[in-house]
Amino acid sequence: MERLIYHIDVNNAFLSWEALQRLQEDPTSIDIRTIPSAICGDPQKRHGIILAKSPLAKQYHISTAETIQSALKKCPQLQLYPSRYHVYQEFSQKFHTLLTHYTDCIEPFSIDEAFLDMTTSYHLFGNKITAAQSIQTAIYETLGFTVNIGISTNKVLAKMASDFEKPFKIHTLFPDEIAEKLWPLPIERLLFAGKSTCKKLTMLGISTIGDLANTEPSYLIPHLGKNGMQLYQYANGIDASPVQPERPDAKGYSNSITIDHDVTDTREAKQILLSLCETIGFRLRKDEKTATCLSVKVKDCFFKTKSKQCTLAEATNHSQKLYELACSLFDTLWDHHTPIRLLSVHATKLSDTSYQQLSLFDNEQSHHNNLDQALDQIRNKYGSDSIMRASFLNTTYDPIVKRHTNK
Repeated sequence: MERLIYHIDVNNAFLSWEALQRLQEDPTSIDIRTIPSAICGDPQKRHGIILAKSPLAKQYHISTAETIQSALKKCPQLQLYPSRYHVYQEFSQKFHTLLTHYTDCIEPFSIDEAFLDMTTSYHLFGNKITAAQSIQTAIYETLGFTVNIGISTNKVLAKMASDFEKPFKIHTLFPDEIAEKLWPLPIERLLFAGKSTCKKLTMLGISTIGDLANTEPSYLIPHLGKNGMQLYQYANGIDASPVQPERPDAKGYSNSITIDHDVTDTREAKQILLSLCETIGFRLRKDEKTATCLSVKVKDCFFKTKSKQCTLAEATNHSQKLYELACSLFDTLWDHHTPIRLLSVHATKLSDTSYQQLSLFDNEQSHHNNLDQALDQIRNKYGSDSIMRASFLNTTYDPIVKRHTNK
């Protein structure tokens, strides 16, 4: 299946978010998006740079990263507002949260950008374009700001597409459109082509992305090193990098799976939970950690998410105990008929096992520890599938690895 990647980019993020926040604080105040305005460092000290500017300020040729002093020379009536990063973080969080209604695979690229892998979910919202329109409309109607969306088969092309014409636009840049839409652009427009690199390329007679795409890599590498090969691939629309969701919190161990089919059977759902808990238990023991808090998240086929957590009476890294608790939480979350798309287990509130206090009379705990230790040793030596629970026989789920396989 050919990948479908969206790049979502908030239009004029800091200024839009500042305008919305000020209107929330005082509905009678002016919308700073409608006047020459800019977000910058402390305007009273008249130092720093322009972080964002309004459309009217842009008409004065004011640019991002320009000094305040330079911007005021171009537009003396420019209204300056100090940046409030905590406000922008709150809007960013709402922005990224809304995107989870459309796909599970989201990679935050910056505070105001994100890549979405829509390969398996775009059809739920129509075709490739109508799905993007749905995202645009939902963000505008729910959060009050606009976004650009670039659509392609990989991240580089999607990012390039979102930068074409702004604001509030949707652009495609599929492989068969590269020659027409990408190659005529100046080399400075290519992703990750910095000023120094562009200067070298210009000296080599390369002024457009098309020039670079049609230059032999053997000619580029002596001048640009490995970066030359990467830029050559980008110019030709080659990028195999996956959309990578944010890493789990370092203070916890989590495991999740986006299932390639809707799960409606309780036994199958709990089989998946067992696989997730086996992996988490294995990782906890490997790092000599125990957990006293466990949470389970369920996302259904309508992208509605429910989660619940519980605090353990005693810290543990025993897979069976984690599984029993996960099943208990799952039973309270799921209505046992709505199809499930994603399951996740997260263990937190960690402690070091070297400081764990054990009861002299807890023979069952000792038995569990010995069993887990024996299983871990076998798996470490012979592989994760060298020994497994009988319940995993004749199933499509790995007994320890989180991936859903077809073996």
